[in-house]
Amino acid sequence: MGGQPMFILSEDAERTRGEDAQSSNIQAGKAVAETVRTTLGPRGMDKMLVSDSGDVVITNDGATILEKMDIEHPAAQMIVEVASTQEEEVGDGTTTASVLAGQLLAQAEDLLDDDVHPTTIVEGYHAASQLALDAIDDLVLDEELDDDLLQSVAASSMTGKGTGDINAGALAETVVAAVRHAETGDGIARNDIALRTQTGAGASATELVEGVITEEEPAHAAMPRSVEAANVAVLDLDLDLQEANIDAEYNVTDVSQLEQALDAEEEELAGYADTLVDAGVDVAFVTGDIADRVASVLGKEDVLAVESVSDDDASAIARATGSTTVGSLQDLESADLGHADSIHVESYGGDDLTFVEGGENAETVTLFVRGGTEHVADELERALNDALDVVIAALTEGGVVPGAGATEIAIADAVRSGATSVEGRKQLAVEAFADAVDVLPRTLAENTGLDPIDALVDLRNRHDSEGVAGLISEGQSGNVGDPVDAGVLDPAAVKREAAESATEAATMIARIDDVISSS
Repeated sequence: MGGQPMFILSEDAERTRGEDAQSSNIQAGKAVAETVRTTLGPRGMDKMLVSDSGDVVITNDGATILEKMDIEHPAAQMIVEVASTQEEEVGDGTTTASVLAGQLLAQAEDLLDDDVHPTTIVEGYHAASQLALDAIDDLVLDEELDDDLLQSVAASSMTGKGTGDINAGALAETVVAAVRHAETGDGIARNDIALRTQTGAGASATELVEGVITEEEPAHAAMPRSVEAANVAVLDLDLDLQEANIDAEYNVTDVSQLEQALDAEEEELAGYADTLVDAGVDVAFVTGDIADRVASVLGKEDVLAVESVSDDDASAIARATGSTTVGSLQDLESADLGHADSIHVESYGGDDLTFVEGGENAETVTLFVRGGTEHVADELERALNDALDVVIAALTEGGVVPGAGATEIAIADAVRSGATSVEGRKQLAVEAFADAVDVLPRTLAENTGLDPIDALVDLRNRHDSEGVAGLISEGQSGNVGDPVDAGVLDPAAVKREAAESATEAATMIARIDDVISSS
């Protein structure tokens, strides 16, 4: 065996080691972060994403951009995961987290060139991350989170995003109203706030519906399209003839037998309608099919019935109206019925939508999102989802902090101050972390039309003298001011999650010195 080479990898495997592996991974991470950097802030730009099939998405939402991109490099995919995690946990700050992760990698690259060991960089970054989290906690405002403050949080989240012909402030009122409706003594049920998009009107037509909207329409043209003070049944079944569980043949020898069979079917179907009418049902939402003859009878009795309702919509309607979902008509009782102040069917172009409003469970609401085009409606839906999430995060996960880059300036200052107590080369990594954080307000300044270096100097000076300094966007440019006075606020949870997830991704990538891939 002496002198014989040993092969432990297949011939098709590729291996990159040492500095080459580190450089490849860092460059990939930086490239992905750079892609979304220009979308940061109230004057950030949008991206157009075109799929192989020609589908187009126009957005400046970091998570959406990275999700739609066809990214293959494994290190780059880790930056995508940063944005995805940020979106899942707190609903906003995806661009901030991605840019910070990319800048931490850029700083790590310089440290590696200076022969700082990756483990030292990792330890320094983790120490700096803890300093950053402490700084965020110190910045949390002591003020009560009333509706005005929450509207500022929602508006800050949506400013610069595609909101069509309505400004973020007006939408923020609707967002806060939706959250307040879903708020109970046990917390906020995010599932009780739905969004439904519909093109055909400007974004200013977006409204809050205190109830549920379903896309299904009445099962028969003779049914009423509007019912007030409705008793509501939610049925998880088919209102149609029951099929036999076994294969069977019936021999019909004369017309009377055929008539008897048809009469039996008619009686069975009429029985379904009679059961609903006798139970006092005004509106029935059915997950299965409704036979034409059943629908016809219900229409004559002025009962509105909607078929093929999705399980999610059925569940939402049951919660909104206080109904109990019934799986068999034999089990239907008056106690199973819910109540709605109004149920009405509206036409939008060629689409019918059924509105269920004013149920017993007032916390269930729907944001009815309008847009002149599908692209506008979709982007507005993304903006509203983010706004809902940040308002909920502010209420449930630790309050709010100054926005407009003020928190990042404070973090960088705190990390630099804390670096003096760190010994050895790890101090270099702590200082590099602060430099990476500085890129966020610099990018805000650049996207706002200011000179990034001059703006950063002004921000630091004002922070040192007054304790808080942010970039306030005004018209085509901006200035350094107090973001709290300007109503620019962010949930503390967004900043914490961004610092933690970006640090974890950057340190994981920086530690990799060997990439083995198989064909």
